[in-house]
Amino acid sequence: MRTDITLDEVARHNKPDDIWIVVDSQVYDLSKFYEMHPGGVHVLLEVAGKDATDEFYSLHRHAVLDKYKRLRIGSIAGQTPQIVQEDGAISKVPYAESSFWMGSKSPYYNESHVAFRKAVRTFIDQELRPHAQEYEDQGGKIDVALFQKMGRFGLLASRIGPGPHLKFVPSLPAGIKPEQFDYFHEQIAHEEMSRLGSPGFADGLGAGFCIGLPPLLAFGTKDMIQNIVPSVLLGDKRICLAITEPYAGSDVANIRATAKKTPDGKFYIVNGVKKWITNGHFSDYFVTAVRTGGAGTSGISMLLIPRSEGLETKQMKTSYSSAAGTAYVTYDNVKVPVENLVGKENAGFPVIMFNFNHERWYIISAMNYASRSIVEESFKWAVQRRVFGKSLIEQPVIRFKLAKMIAEVESISNWLEQVTYNMTKMTYKEQSMHLAGPIALLKFQTTRVAHDVADDAVQILGGRAITKTGLGSKVEAFQRTYKYGSILGGSEEIMADLGVRMAMKQFPKNARL
Repeated sequence: MRTDITLDEVARHNKPDDIWIVVDSQVYDLSKFYEMHPGGVHVLLEVAGKDATDEFYSLHRHAVLDKYKRLRIGSIAGQTPQIVQEDGAISKVPYAESSFWMGSKSPYYNESHVAFRKAVRTFIDQELRPHAQEYEDQGGKIDVALFQKMGRFGLLASRIGPGPHLKFVPSLPAGIKPEQFDYFHEQIAHEEMSRLGSPGFADGLGAGFCIGLPPLLAFGTKDMIQNIVPSVLLGDKRICLAITEPYAGSDVANIRATAKKTPDGKFYIVNGVKKWITNGHFSDYFVTAVRTGGAGTSGISMLLIPRSEGLETKQMKTSYSSAAGTAYVTYDNVKVPVENLVGKENAGFPVIMFNFNHERWYIISAMNYASRSIVEESFKWAVQRRVFGKSLIEQPVIRFKLAKMIAEVESISNWLEQVTYNMTKMTYKEQSMHLAGPIALLKFQTTRVAHDVADDAVQILGGRAITKTGLGSKVEAFQRTYKYGSILGGSEEIMADLGVRMAMKQFPKNARL
Protein backbone atom coordinates (compact mmCIF):
# COMPACT_ATOMS: atom_id res chain seq x y z
CA MET A 1 0.00 0.00 0.00
CA ARG A 2 1.68 3.20 -1.18
CA THR A 3 2.05 6.25 1.08
CA ASP A 4 3.83 8.54 -1.39
CA ILE A 5 1.06 9.31 -3.89
CA THR A 6 0.79 12.99 -4.87
CA LEU A 7 -2.27 14.92 -5.98
CA ASP A 8 -0.52 15.56 -9.33
CA GLU A 9 -0.19 11.82 -9.86
CA VAL A 10 -3.87 11.32 -9.03
CA ALA A 11 -4.81 14.05 -11.51
CA ARG A 12 -3.29 12.06 -14.39
CA HIS A 13 -5.77 9.23 -13.82
CA ASN A 14 -8.91 10.93 -15.14
CA LYS A 15 -10.12 8.83 -18.07
CA PRO A 16 -13.04 6.35 -18.33
CA ASP A 17 -10.72 3.36 -18.18
CA ASP A 18 -8.26 4.94 -15.72
CA ILE A 19 -9.98 6.56 -12.74
CA TRP A 20 -8.33 7.46 -9.43
CA ILE A 21 -10.04 9.52 -6.77
CA VAL A 22 -9.15 10.74 -3.28
CA VAL A 23 -11.49 10.42 -0.30
CA ASP A 24 -10.21 11.78 3.00
CA SER A 25 -6.53 11.41 1.98
CA GLN A 26 -7.02 7.82 0.80
CA VAL A 27 -6.58 7.00 -2.90
CA TYR A 28 -8.92 4.61 -4.69
CA ASP A 29 -8.49 3.05 -8.12
CA LEU A 30 -11.93 2.74 -9.70
CA SER A 31 -10.73 1.77 -13.16
CA LYS A 32 -12.26 -1.71 -12.97
CA PHE A 33 -15.24 -0.62 -10.89
CA TYR A 34 -16.68 2.40 -12.67
CA GLU A 35 -18.98 0.39 -14.96
CA MET A 36 -20.47 -1.34 -11.91
CA HIS A 37 -21.00 1.90 -10.00
CA PRO A 38 -24.69 2.01 -8.99
CA GLY A 39 -24.85 5.73 -9.66
CA GLY A 40 -23.57 5.46 -13.21
CA VAL A 41 -20.29 6.28 -14.95
CA HIS A 42 -20.82 10.03 -15.35
CA VAL A 43 -20.79 10.67 -11.60
CA LEU A 44 -17.34 9.14 -11.33
CA LEU A 45 -15.96 10.92 -14.39
CA GLU A 46 -16.87 14.24 -12.79
CA VAL A 47 -14.47 13.58 -9.93
CA ALA A 48 -11.87 11.46 -11.73
CA GLY A 49 -8.36 12.56 -10.80
CA LYS A 50 -9.64 14.79 -8.00
CA ASP A 51 -10.21 14.94 -4.25
CA ALA A 52 -13.81 13.73 -4.07
CA THR A 53 -14.24 13.82 -0.29
CA ASP A 54 -17.10 16.32 -0.24
CA GLU A 55 -18.87 14.68 -3.16
CA PHE A 56 -18.51 11.22 -1.62
CA TYR A 57 -20.00 12.20 1.74
CA SER A 58 -22.86 14.02 0.05
CA LEU A 59 -23.88 10.72 -1.55
CA HIS A 60 -22.68 7.87 0.66
CA ARG A 61 -22.36 6.71 4.24
CA HIS A 62 -18.87 6.15 5.62
CA ALA A 63 -19.50 2.39 5.73
CA VAL A 64 -19.28 2.29 1.91
CA LEU A 65 -15.53 2.87 2.20
CA ASP A 66 -15.22 -0.23 4.36
CA LYS A 67 -17.30 -2.23 1.89
CA TYR A 68 -14.99 -1.29 -1.00
CA LYS A 69 -11.68 -1.08 0.84
CA ARG A 70 -10.26 -3.51 -1.71
CA LEU A 71 -10.19 -0.60 -4.17
CA ARG A 72 -7.84 1.46 -1.97
CA ILE A 73 -4.30 1.62 -3.35
CA GLY A 74 -2.62 4.04 -0.96
CA SER A 75 -2.70 7.50 0.56
CA ILE A 76 -1.62 11.04 -0.27
CA ALA A 77 1.90 11.74 0.94
CA GLY A 78 1.95 13.48 4.32
CA GLN A 79 -1.82 13.19 4.88
CA THR A 80 -3.85 11.03 7.27
CA PRO A 81 -7.60 10.35 7.41
CA GLN A 82 -9.61 12.93 9.34
CA ILE A 83 -12.90 11.03 9.34
CA VAL A 84 -12.47 7.96 11.52
CA GLN A 85 -15.19 5.65 12.84
CA GLU A 86 -13.83 3.12 15.35
CA ASP A 87 -15.69 0.09 16.65
CA GLY A 88 -17.04 0.78 20.13
CA ALA A 89 -16.28 4.50 20.02
CA ILE A 90 -18.45 6.98 21.89
CA SER A 91 -19.82 9.61 19.51
CA LYS A 92 -18.61 13.18 19.91
CA VAL A 93 -21.59 14.62 18.06
CA PRO A 94 -23.49 16.82 20.56
CA TYR A 95 -26.42 14.95 22.17
CA ALA A 96 -25.60 11.74 20.30
CA GLU A 97 -25.10 10.07 23.70
CA SER A 98 -26.83 10.54 27.03
CA SER A 99 -25.45 13.40 29.12
CA PHE A 100 -23.02 11.40 31.28
CA TRP A 101 -21.24 10.13 28.16
CA MET A 102 -21.09 13.69 26.83
CA GLY A 103 -19.14 14.86 29.89
CA SER A 104 -21.82 15.71 32.45
CA LYS A 105 -21.58 14.51 36.03
CA SER A 106 -24.04 11.86 37.20
CA PRO A 107 -24.78 10.11 40.49
CA TYR A 108 -26.04 7.05 38.61
CA TYR A 109 -23.02 5.74 36.72
CA ASN A 110 -19.57 4.50 37.66
CA GLU A 111 -16.54 3.03 35.89
CA SER A 112 -18.23 -0.34 35.50
CA HIS A 113 -20.99 1.25 33.41
CA VAL A 114 -18.43 3.00 31.21
CA ALA A 115 -16.54 -0.25 30.63
CA PHE A 116 -19.78 -2.15 30.08
CA ARG A 117 -21.05 0.21 27.37
CA LYS A 118 -17.66 0.16 25.64
CA ALA A 119 -17.57 -3.64 25.64
CA VAL A 120 -21.17 -4.07 24.47
CA ARG A 121 -20.84 -1.45 21.74
CA THR A 122 -17.63 -3.01 20.45
CA PHE A 123 -19.21 -6.47 20.41
CA ILE A 124 -22.26 -5.21 18.53
CA ASP A 125 -20.15 -3.25 16.03
CA GLN A 126 -17.92 -6.24 15.31
CA GLU A 127 -20.22 -9.24 15.65
CA LEU A 128 -23.76 -8.06 14.87
CA ARG A 129 -23.60 -4.92 12.74
CA PRO A 130 -21.87 -6.64 9.77
CA HIS A 131 -24.99 -8.83 9.41
CA ALA A 132 -27.60 -6.18 10.21
CA GLN A 133 -28.43 -4.75 6.80
CA GLU A 134 -28.53 -8.11 5.05
CA TYR A 135 -30.99 -9.55 7.57
CA GLU A 136 -33.00 -6.33 7.64
CA ASP A 137 -33.37 -6.37 3.86
CA GLN A 138 -33.74 -10.08 3.18
CA GLY A 139 -35.31 -11.30 6.43
CA GLY A 140 -35.20 -14.98 7.19
CA LYS A 141 -34.33 -16.86 10.34
CA ILE A 142 -31.32 -15.42 12.09
CA ASP A 143 -28.41 -17.83 12.37
CA VAL A 144 -28.38 -19.44 15.81
CA ALA A 145 -24.60 -18.85 15.86
CA LEU A 146 -25.26 -15.14 16.45
CA PHE A 147 -27.42 -15.98 19.47
CA GLN A 148 -24.70 -18.26 20.77
CA LYS A 149 -22.11 -15.50 20.45
CA MET A 150 -24.41 -13.13 22.33
CA GLY A 151 -25.11 -15.76 24.96
CA ARG A 152 -21.51 -16.64 25.66
CA PHE A 153 -20.53 -12.97 25.70
CA GLY A 154 -23.18 -12.44 28.37
CA LEU A 155 -25.28 -10.00 26.35
CA LEU A 156 -28.47 -12.06 26.48
CA ALA A 157 -28.27 -12.46 30.25
CA SER A 158 -27.57 -8.72 30.57
CA ARG A 159 -30.91 -7.88 28.95
CA ILE A 160 -33.17 -9.33 31.66
CA GLY A 161 -31.90 -7.58 34.75
CA PRO A 162 -29.83 -8.44 37.81
CA GLY A 163 -30.41 -11.78 39.49
CA PRO A 164 -29.16 -15.34 40.04
CA HIS A 165 -29.51 -16.12 36.32
CA LEU A 166 -26.34 -14.12 35.64
CA LYS A 167 -24.32 -16.99 37.10
CA PHE A 168 -25.51 -19.32 34.32
CA VAL A 169 -23.23 -17.65 31.75
CA PRO A 170 -19.42 -17.81 31.59
CA SER A 171 -18.99 -14.06 32.01
CA LEU A 172 -20.64 -10.69 31.55
CA PRO A 173 -19.45 -7.91 29.22
CA ALA A 174 -16.34 -6.10 30.46
CA GLY A 175 -15.92 -8.74 33.14
CA ILE A 176 -18.67 -7.23 35.30
CA LYS A 177 -19.37 -9.47 38.30
CA PRO A 178 -22.97 -10.64 38.82
CA GLU A 179 -23.08 -8.87 42.18
CA GLN A 180 -22.01 -5.60 40.50
CA PHE A 181 -24.65 -5.78 37.80
CA ASP A 182 -27.60 -3.41 38.19
CA TYR A 183 -30.50 -2.03 36.16
CA PHE A 184 -28.29 0.69 34.69
CA HIS A 185 -26.13 -2.00 33.09
CA GLU A 186 -29.27 -3.57 31.66
CA GLN A 187 -30.52 -0.21 30.43
CA ILE A 188 -27.24 0.27 28.58
CA ALA A 189 -27.60 -3.17 26.96
CA HIS A 190 -31.04 -2.25 25.59
CA GLU A 191 -29.80 1.14 24.41
CA GLU A 192 -26.87 -0.37 22.56
CA MET A 193 -29.03 -2.96 20.79
CA SER A 194 -31.28 -0.15 19.55
CA ARG A 195 -28.28 1.65 18.01
CA LEU A 196 -28.04 -1.03 15.34
CA GLY A 197 -30.49 1.03 13.31
CA SER A 198 -32.04 -2.16 11.93
CA PRO A 199 -35.24 -2.53 13.97
CA GLY A 200 -36.41 -5.90 12.65
CA PHE A 201 -32.98 -7.49 13.00
CA ALA A 202 -32.50 -5.99 16.48
CA ASP A 203 -35.84 -7.35 17.68
CA GLY A 204 -35.06 -10.67 16.04
CA LEU A 205 -32.01 -10.88 18.28
CA GLY A 206 -34.04 -11.49 21.38
CA ALA A 207 -37.01 -9.16 21.90
CA GLY A 208 -39.08 -12.28 22.58
CA PHE A 209 -36.37 -13.56 24.91
CA CYS A 210 -36.48 -10.34 26.97
CA ILE A 211 -40.16 -10.85 27.79
CA GLY A 212 -40.35 -14.64 27.52
CA LEU A 213 -37.65 -15.78 29.93
CA PRO A 214 -38.39 -13.59 33.00
CA PRO A 215 -41.67 -15.46 33.81
CA LEU A 216 -39.69 -18.70 34.00
CA LEU A 217 -37.09 -17.12 36.27
CA ALA A 218 -39.77 -15.79 38.61
CA PHE A 219 -42.39 -18.56 38.53
CA GLY A 220 -40.80 -21.55 36.83
CA THR A 221 -40.09 -24.86 38.52
CA LYS A 222 -36.65 -25.88 39.69
CA ASP A 223 -36.45 -28.25 36.73
CA MET A 224 -37.20 -25.43 34.26
CA ILE A 225 -34.58 -23.17 35.78
CA GLN A 226 -31.90 -25.86 35.85
CA ASN A 227 -32.55 -27.55 32.51
CA ILE A 228 -34.05 -24.91 30.21
CA VAL A 229 -32.93 -21.47 31.36
CA PRO A 230 -29.17 -22.06 30.84
CA SER A 231 -29.60 -23.18 27.23
CA VAL A 232 -31.66 -20.07 26.48
CA LEU A 233 -29.21 -17.72 28.19
CA LEU A 234 -26.34 -19.24 26.20
CA GLY A 235 -28.23 -18.79 22.93
CA ASP A 236 -28.50 -22.49 22.17
CA LYS A 237 -32.31 -22.36 22.43
CA ARG A 238 -34.75 -19.51 21.79
CA ILE A 239 -37.88 -18.51 23.67
CA CYS A 240 -40.83 -16.17 23.21
CA LEU A 241 -43.92 -14.96 25.05
CA ALA A 242 -47.25 -15.94 23.47
CA ILE A 243 -50.16 -13.99 24.93
CA THR A 244 -51.74 -11.84 22.22
CA GLU A 245 -54.52 -13.35 20.08
CA PRO A 246 -56.54 -12.10 17.12
CA TYR A 247 -59.37 -11.62 19.66
CA ALA A 248 -57.43 -10.20 22.61
CA GLY A 249 -54.51 -7.78 22.66
CA SER A 250 -54.42 -5.36 25.56
CA ASP A 251 -57.59 -7.09 26.82
CA VAL A 252 -55.65 -10.08 28.16
CA ALA A 253 -58.56 -11.25 30.32
CA ASN A 254 -60.45 -12.36 27.20
CA ILE A 255 -57.95 -14.78 25.67
CA ARG A 256 -59.56 -17.87 24.12
CA ALA A 257 -56.74 -20.42 23.78
CA THR A 258 -57.63 -23.37 25.98
CA ALA A 259 -55.73 -26.02 27.92
CA LYS A 260 -57.78 -28.98 29.11
CA LYS A 261 -56.39 -31.80 31.24
CA THR A 262 -56.42 -35.37 30.03
CA PRO A 263 -58.50 -37.84 32.06
CA ASP A 264 -55.38 -39.12 33.83
CA GLY A 265 -54.43 -35.57 34.84
CA LYS A 266 -50.92 -35.88 33.39
CA PHE A 267 -51.19 -33.57 30.40
CA TYR A 268 -52.86 -30.40 29.12
CA ILE A 269 -54.25 -30.47 25.60
CA VAL A 270 -53.81 -26.98 24.16
CA ASN A 271 -55.88 -25.53 21.32
CA GLY A 272 -56.01 -21.99 20.00
CA VAL A 273 -54.07 -19.33 18.17
CA LYS A 274 -51.66 -16.53 19.03
CA LYS A 275 -50.78 -13.60 16.82
CA TRP A 276 -47.98 -11.01 16.50
CA ILE A 277 -45.63 -13.18 18.55
CA THR A 278 -42.15 -11.65 18.28
CA ASN A 279 -39.45 -14.31 17.64
CA GLY A 280 -42.19 -16.94 17.45
CA HIS A 281 -41.24 -18.09 13.97
CA PHE A 282 -37.92 -19.54 15.13
CA SER A 283 -38.44 -20.08 18.88
CA ASP A 284 -37.95 -23.42 20.57
CA TYR A 285 -40.13 -22.56 23.58
CA PHE A 286 -43.41 -20.66 23.88
CA VAL A 287 -44.43 -19.25 27.27
CA THR A 288 -48.15 -19.33 26.50
CA ALA A 289 -51.21 -17.85 28.15
CA VAL A 290 -54.11 -20.33 28.12
CA ARG A 291 -57.56 -20.65 29.64
CA THR A 292 -57.77 -23.49 32.13
CA GLY A 293 -60.78 -22.18 34.08
CA GLY A 294 -63.74 -19.89 33.71
CA ALA A 295 -64.07 -16.47 32.14
CA GLY A 296 -61.92 -13.51 33.11
CA THR A 297 -58.52 -13.23 34.72
CA SER A 298 -59.13 -15.95 37.30
CA GLY A 299 -59.28 -18.66 34.61
CA ILE A 300 -55.90 -18.01 32.98
CA SER A 301 -52.77 -20.14 33.37
CA MET A 302 -49.28 -19.98 31.85
CA LEU A 303 -47.65 -22.99 30.22
CA LEU A 304 -44.14 -23.57 28.94
CA ILE A 305 -44.73 -25.26 25.58
CA PRO A 306 -41.82 -26.61 23.53
CA ARG A 307 -42.04 -26.64 19.75
CA SER A 308 -43.70 -30.00 19.23
CA GLU A 309 -46.36 -31.88 17.28
CA GLY A 310 -49.44 -29.74 16.71
CA LEU A 311 -47.66 -26.41 17.24
CA GLU A 312 -47.03 -24.53 14.03
CA THR A 313 -45.76 -21.04 13.29
CA LYS A 314 -46.33 -18.91 10.22
CA GLN A 315 -44.27 -15.87 9.33
CA MET A 316 -46.25 -12.62 9.47
CA LYS A 317 -45.52 -9.68 7.19
CA THR A 318 -45.36 -6.50 9.25
CA SER A 319 -43.87 -3.03 8.75
CA TYR A 320 -40.38 -4.10 9.61
CA SER A 321 -38.09 -6.96 8.60
CA SER A 322 -39.19 -10.56 8.80
CA ALA A 323 -35.89 -11.12 10.64
CA ALA A 324 -37.89 -10.28 13.79
CA GLY A 325 -39.61 -13.63 13.38
CA THR A 326 -43.08 -12.19 14.09
CA ALA A 327 -45.41 -15.17 13.94
CA TYR A 328 -48.95 -16.46 13.86
CA VAL A 329 -48.89 -19.50 16.16
CA THR A 330 -51.44 -22.31 16.02
CA TYR A 331 -51.92 -24.94 18.71
CA ASP A 332 -53.78 -28.01 17.45
CA ASN A 333 -54.20 -30.58 20.23
CA VAL A 334 -50.71 -29.87 21.55
CA LYS A 335 -49.88 -32.28 24.39
CA VAL A 336 -48.11 -30.52 27.28
CA PRO A 337 -47.02 -32.20 30.55
CA VAL A 338 -48.67 -30.69 33.63
CA GLU A 339 -45.15 -30.16 34.98
CA ASN A 340 -44.83 -27.37 32.40
CA LEU A 341 -47.25 -25.18 34.32
CA VAL A 342 -45.60 -21.84 35.12
CA GLY A 343 -46.85 -20.74 38.51
CA LYS A 344 -50.19 -22.12 39.68
CA GLU A 345 -53.22 -23.21 37.70
CA ASN A 346 -55.73 -20.41 37.13
CA ALA A 347 -53.19 -17.96 38.58
CA GLY A 348 -51.53 -17.02 35.31
CA PHE A 349 -52.73 -13.44 35.20
CA PRO A 350 -50.31 -12.31 37.96
CA VAL A 351 -47.53 -14.04 36.00
CA ILE A 352 -48.45 -11.98 32.95
CA MET A 353 -48.66 -8.75 34.93
CA PHE A 354 -45.43 -9.47 36.81
CA ASN A 355 -43.20 -8.50 33.91
CA PHE A 356 -45.21 -5.65 32.40
CA ASN A 357 -43.34 -2.86 34.22
CA HIS A 358 -40.01 -4.33 33.21
CA GLU A 359 -41.13 -4.88 29.60
CA ARG A 360 -42.33 -1.29 29.31
CA TRP A 361 -39.14 0.03 30.90
CA TYR A 362 -37.11 -2.05 28.41
CA ILE A 363 -39.11 -0.59 25.50
CA ILE A 364 -38.52 2.93 26.83
CA SER A 365 -34.76 2.33 27.12
CA ALA A 366 -34.47 1.01 23.58
CA MET A 367 -36.93 3.43 22.00
CA ASN A 368 -35.40 6.61 23.37
CA TYR A 369 -31.86 5.66 22.41
CA ALA A 370 -33.16 4.87 18.95
CA SER A 371 -34.65 8.37 18.90
CA ARG A 372 -31.32 9.74 20.09
CA SER A 373 -29.50 7.99 17.25
CA ILE A 374 -31.88 9.70 14.82
CA VAL A 375 -31.01 13.04 16.39
CA GLU A 376 -27.36 12.22 15.65
CA GLU A 377 -28.16 11.24 12.06
CA SER A 378 -30.10 14.47 11.55
CA PHE A 379 -27.40 16.63 13.14
CA LYS A 380 -24.67 15.08 10.98
CA TRP A 381 -26.70 15.54 7.83
CA ALA A 382 -27.58 19.13 8.63
CA VAL A 383 -23.89 19.96 9.03
CA GLN A 384 -22.57 18.12 5.96
CA ARG A 385 -25.43 18.86 3.54
CA ARG A 386 -24.96 22.00 1.45
CA VAL A 387 -27.95 23.64 -0.17
CA PHE A 388 -28.40 27.12 -1.67
CA GLY A 389 -24.67 27.66 -1.24
CA LYS A 390 -24.45 26.98 2.51
CA SER A 391 -24.78 24.21 5.06
CA LEU A 392 -28.28 23.12 5.95
CA ILE A 393 -27.54 23.81 9.63
CA GLU A 394 -27.33 27.52 8.82
CA GLN A 395 -31.06 27.58 8.21
CA PRO A 396 -32.88 28.73 11.42
CA VAL A 397 -35.82 26.41 10.77
CA ILE A 398 -33.47 23.40 10.76
CA ARG A 399 -31.84 24.49 14.01
CA PHE A 400 -35.32 24.84 15.54
CA LYS A 401 -36.23 21.29 14.52
CA LEU A 402 -32.99 19.96 16.02
CA ALA A 403 -33.56 21.96 19.20
CA LYS A 404 -37.00 20.42 19.65
CA MET A 405 -35.72 16.92 18.97
CA ILE A 406 -32.82 17.32 21.41
CA ALA A 407 -34.95 18.82 24.19
CA GLU A 408 -37.54 16.04 23.97
CA VAL A 409 -35.01 13.19 23.92
CA GLU A 410 -33.02 14.67 26.80
CA SER A 411 -36.16 15.03 28.93
CA ILE A 412 -37.00 11.35 28.43
CA SER A 413 -33.42 10.32 29.29
CA ASN A 414 -33.47 12.18 32.57
CA TRP A 415 -36.87 10.80 33.58
CA LEU A 416 -35.74 7.30 32.60
CA GLU A 417 -32.60 7.52 34.71
CA GLN A 418 -34.66 8.59 37.71
CA VAL A 419 -36.98 5.59 37.24
CA THR A 420 -34.04 3.22 36.74
CA TYR A 421 -32.42 4.50 39.94
CA ASN A 422 -35.60 3.75 41.87
CA MET A 423 -35.65 0.25 40.38
CA THR A 424 -32.21 -0.34 41.91
CA LYS A 425 -33.52 0.69 45.34
CA MET A 426 -37.03 -0.78 45.45
CA THR A 427 -38.38 -4.27 45.99
CA TYR A 428 -40.71 -5.70 43.37
CA LYS A 429 -43.70 -4.87 45.56
CA GLU A 430 -42.53 -1.27 45.96
CA GLN A 431 -41.94 -0.98 42.22
CA SER A 432 -45.47 -2.20 41.51
CA MET A 433 -46.89 0.39 43.87
CA HIS A 434 -44.71 3.40 43.06
CA LEU A 435 -43.39 2.89 39.51
CA ALA A 436 -46.22 1.30 37.52
CA GLY A 437 -47.85 4.69 36.92
CA PRO A 438 -44.67 6.64 36.13
CA ILE A 439 -43.40 3.89 33.78
CA ALA A 440 -46.73 3.88 31.93
CA LEU A 441 -46.63 7.67 31.52
CA LEU A 442 -42.98 7.57 30.54
CA LYS A 443 -43.66 4.96 27.87
CA PHE A 444 -46.51 7.10 26.54
CA GLN A 445 -44.25 10.16 26.41
CA THR A 446 -41.34 8.21 24.91
CA THR A 447 -43.37 7.04 21.93
CA ARG A 448 -44.86 10.50 21.46
CA VAL A 449 -41.33 11.90 21.36
CA ALA A 450 -40.36 9.18 18.85
CA HIS A 451 -43.24 10.37 16.67
CA ASP A 452 -41.98 13.97 16.79
CA VAL A 453 -38.37 12.94 16.17
CA ALA A 454 -39.35 10.81 13.18
CA ASP A 455 -41.42 13.64 11.74
CA ASP A 456 -38.68 16.27 12.07
CA ALA A 457 -35.92 13.92 10.87
CA VAL A 458 -37.82 13.15 7.68
CA GLN A 459 -38.18 16.86 6.97
CA ILE A 460 -34.47 17.43 7.57
CA LEU A 461 -33.29 14.58 5.34
CA GLY A 462 -36.03 14.94 2.74
CA GLY A 463 -36.16 12.25 0.08
CA ARG A 464 -33.30 10.33 1.66
CA ALA A 465 -35.49 9.68 4.70
CA ILE A 466 -37.97 7.73 2.62
CA THR A 467 -35.32 5.71 0.78
CA LYS A 468 -34.30 2.35 2.27
CA THR A 469 -30.68 2.59 1.19
CA GLY A 470 -28.02 5.25 1.36
CA LEU A 471 -27.55 8.23 3.64
CA GLY A 472 -31.07 8.21 5.04
CA SER A 473 -31.42 4.47 5.60
CA LYS A 474 -31.48 4.66 9.40
CA VAL A 475 -34.02 7.46 9.42
CA GLU A 476 -36.15 5.60 6.88
CA ALA A 477 -36.15 2.47 9.05
CA PHE A 478 -37.00 4.50 12.15
CA GLN A 479 -39.86 6.47 10.62
CA ARG A 480 -41.35 3.26 9.24
CA THR A 481 -41.18 1.26 12.46
CA TYR A 482 -41.25 3.59 15.48
CA LYS A 483 -44.97 2.91 15.99
CA TYR A 484 -44.11 -0.57 17.25
CA GLY A 485 -43.11 1.01 20.54
CA SER A 486 -46.46 2.75 20.85
CA ILE A 487 -48.34 -0.57 20.58
CA LEU A 488 -46.16 -3.31 22.08
CA GLY A 489 -46.32 -3.60 25.86
CA GLY A 490 -49.50 -1.52 25.97
CA SER A 491 -50.84 1.11 23.58
CA GLU A 492 -50.33 4.83 24.18
CA GLU A 493 -53.95 5.31 25.16
CA ILE A 494 -53.85 2.52 27.73
CA MET A 495 -50.51 3.74 29.09
CA ALA A 496 -51.83 7.27 29.54
CA ASP A 497 -54.99 6.04 31.21
CA LEU A 498 -53.09 3.64 33.48
CA GLY A 499 -50.71 6.37 34.57
CA VAL A 500 -53.55 8.64 35.66
CA ARG A 501 -55.54 5.81 37.27
CA MET A 502 -52.50 4.84 39.33
CA ALA A 503 -52.13 8.46 40.39
CA MET A 504 -55.80 8.55 41.41
CA LYS A 505 -55.13 5.75 43.90
CA GLN A 506 -52.74 8.07 45.72
CA PHE A 507 -54.92 11.15 45.42
CA PRO A 508 -55.58 12.65 48.88
CA LYS A 509 -59.26 12.71 49.81
CA ASN A 510 -58.99 16.15 51.35
CA ALA A 511 -57.34 17.89 48.37
CA ARG A 512 -59.32 20.88 47.12
CA LEU A 513 -58.63 24.00 45.07
